[in-house]
Amino acid sequence: MMQFLWRYVDELVGKGLELHVLAQFFFYSALTLVPASLPLAVLLAALITFGNFGERFELLAMKAAGISLLKVMRPLIVFTLIICAVSFYFQNVIGPQAQTKLWTLLISMKQKSPELDIPEGVFYSEIEGYNLYVKHKNRDTGVLYDVLIYNFDKGFENAQIIKADSGKLEMTADKRHLYLHLYSGELFENLASQNMSQANVPYRREAFSEKHAIIEFNSDFSMVDAGVMSSQSNGKDMKMLQSAIDSMKILTDSIGHAYYQQAMSGPYLVTSGLTKMDTVRIEHARAKVYNLDSLFNSSTLLQKQKVLASALNRAESTGSDWNFKSFNITQTESNLRRHMTAWHEKLTLSLACLIFFFIGAPLGGIIRKGGIGMPVVVSVLIFIIYYIINNTGYKMARDGKWIVWMGMWTSTAVLAPLGAFLTYKSNNDSVVFNADAYINWFKKIAGIRSVRHLFRKEVIIIDPDYSRLSSDLNTLNIDCRSYAGKKKLVHAPNYFRMWMGANIRDEDMVKINDNMERLVEEMSNTKYPSLLILLNNYPVIPVHAHVRPFRNYWLNLLCGVIFPLGLFFYFRIWAFRLRLSKDLDRIIKTNEDVINLIETNLKNSIENGKS
Repeated sequence: MMQFLWRYVDELVGKGLELHVLAQFFFYSALTLVPASLPLAVLLAALITFGNFGERFELLAMKAAGISLLKVMRPLIVFTLIICAVSFYFQNVIGPQAQTKLWTLLISMKQKSPELDIPEGVFYSEIEGYNLYVKHKNRDTGVLYDVLIYNFDKGFENAQIIKADSGKLEMTADKRHLYLHLYSGELFENLASQNMSQANVPYRREAFSEKHAIIEFNSDFSMVDAGVMSSQSNGKDMKMLQSAIDSMKILTDSIGHAYYQQAMSGPYLVTSGLTKMDTVRIEHARAKVYNLDSLFNSSTLLQKQKVLASALNRAESTGSDWNFKSFNITQTESNLRRHMTAWHEKLTLSLACLIFFFIGAPLGGIIRKGGIGMPVVVSVLIFIIYYIINNTGYKMARDGKWIVWMGMWTSTAVLAPLGAFLTYKSNNDSVVFNADAYINWFKKIAGIRSVRHLFRKEVIIIDPDYSRLSSDLNTLNIDCRSYAGKKKLVHAPNYFRMWMGANIRDEDMVKINDNMERLVEEMSNTKYPSLLILLNNYPVIPVHAHVRPFRNYWLNLLCGVIFPLGLFFYFRIWAFRLRLSKDLDRIIKTNEDVINLIETNLKNSIENGKS
């Protein structure tokens, strides 16, 4: 609203408009903003409502009772569909009428003369054909002092200059004329138009004690005819828009066909501008080949100048003609695109209410913040993103840089999947705004793994079975060596076998990792710090990083066929195989250190503790 007002503030200020006129202007301005504000209102209302549900754990209670989020949203979806229908009806019926009234009112405001308020010490030029200068004026009585008037009503050469000691300016009762009273002054008038042959310019000089004049000045407000908006797209409903679009398409095709016929029969015709005899000669000479350069060079200088001048004139004439035709076609196409964008806009703005509900409702349940604070911030940010995308698409479609339907439906195509994604995540209680989930996913993609940080437990319920641990660790070492020798991790894998093999998951590595984690978990119950230090040396192994990226066989096969993508995953898998080989060596080395620690140091400590 403020942006719209600041655009036309110069048309409103200083016009002396009555209050009911300004009230109409603001009313119609507000009506034109309803279609754009409804989606924001739906988004904010959904965020506040479901944010309050989440903040008071009402959504949690509903889900605990077996009521899904979609079932909670069902009546509101019906209500939002009604709002979409109301929005469409508003844009298709009320909106065009409001736009017509608003722009008719705005044009009438522009045409209204400004309120008569002559300032002191400066020239006042708002009265057409006059320049007035007043040195001082009495605001209580309305008397003007030291008045200087330049009257250019009859033209600049017949200028009339009036200087008076005092005067008074009044508006007639019909507000269509100014009544001017001047006292004790002189009048100077040019008489040059009476005899233009004289070297000296005659003039007329008149002294007066009192002089009266009537000046045309229509300050009354009158509405222009609403027909000025008949060709504008924002003043039409969908039926009228479609009719205008069909008419303009037929008109554009007709004009284009007519221009084509003119071009083929005009300047691009070989015999254009020639006499009948010249045409016959050219037809007879078609069988021969002429060198035009040699013909031109063999001509006289006068003939060359004549040929060049004729060619230049024809080129300039043709260029001017095509510039006019291009402007005509461009204007028609621009008007056609404006009508098409207005037709699509009535649908996209109505559908935006439903899309924003499916964004706001699940987002409120995820954020779990009610009230005015956080929902307002989130809704404004989302709406700004929508506004930027929608406005960009609209301008691209309007200027002919994009297809009209693609530009007008870009915002819907971007936000509709977002609404579906948020609804799906919120209905399944998935983590959306948990940063750790995204960090872990990024670490998994980049191959970054965590490091063990084991600390001594305050309460230990079951102590490790140190007598059995040595044999279990030796068994783990045997499995690691057997796996490393079988898989040959240090060698480059076969590209085709890697993508076409039947086994996707490496079950052997899963068993080794599970066995290692079980032993580490058992040994973490120890009360000896030296053993805990060694346990932190065990690597955290991503057991599926060194195999194919997808569980589906055909996706892996497709990835291998797309050579650049397959090559990327190939080198990635090879790097993870090399890292897994080092991890196995590290497990074996750590197992040996733990066995040595148990058999040497811890065994004595355990026996001393028992004694």
